[in-house]
Amino acid sequence: MSYKQGAEVITIISVFLLAGIVKGVIGLGLPTIAMGLLTVVMPPASAASLLIIPSLVTNIWQLFIGPAFFRLIKRLWGLIAGIFIGTLFSVLPGLTSTSSWTEAALGIVLIMYGLWGLIATKLPSPGKAEKWLSPLVGYLTGAITAATGVFVIPAVPYLQSLQLNKDDLVQSLGLAFTASTLALAMHLSLDSKLDHVDYALSAIALIPAIAGMYAGQYLRKLISELAFRRCFFIGLIALGAYMTIK
Repeated sequence: MSYKQGAEVITIISVFLLAGIVKGVIGLGLPTIAMGLLTVVMPPASAASLLIIPSLVTNIWQLFIGPAFFRLIKRLWGLIAGIFIGTLFSVLPGLTSTSSWTEAALGIVLIMYGLWGLIATKLPSPGKAEKWLSPLVGYLTGAITAATGVFVIPAVPYLQSLQLNKDDLVQSLGLAFTASTLALAMHLSLDSKLDHVDYALSAIALIPAIAGMYAGQYLRKLISELAFRRCFFIGLIALGAYMTIK
């Protein structure tokens, strides 16, 4: 292994360890942190391809920790369908395009997500509008996923507006993130970007991601989650601003 390859592996391990810790503490953030940091040192499509195994495994784990799987599938099928449609048939230039705006778009998404996290305003419940709003939110989430590799906006704020209990919310996030990861993998595969994925490196990234999740769950008991969330979202805003300006 050359010095460059060794440095790349160390960087990937460090990024996924940090992203796993964040996910362990606040329940989300692994793809956001990983995409934000990895795209500083590699193309967005390459960063997204590395996310597939760690994101899929950790989100499936999160998806099955609660008892409401089938009930949530029945309620959120429109959101899930929208995510797949939006990712595969997005009107936005994808990660695999030659457009130079992709990194700036990812930076803007990170800034939006960071600002929303700091404000933490409680969105009104959609009520009867949920039936048609879920597919729309899913499509927008999918389109942004295809363009940036980040699948938190607007799915996360929307799910938090559904007034789910804590366990159901965590499980619904796992459901949405799993669907987004699978849809993104299909999107990259159709554009022949998965032909060049280093699956061994992606599998290696899973190890620090899981270790980070365990560490994050332990840290959650020792530090103020509110203080950690503030630092996390401020960091995302700074990283997003850097990527947008660059």
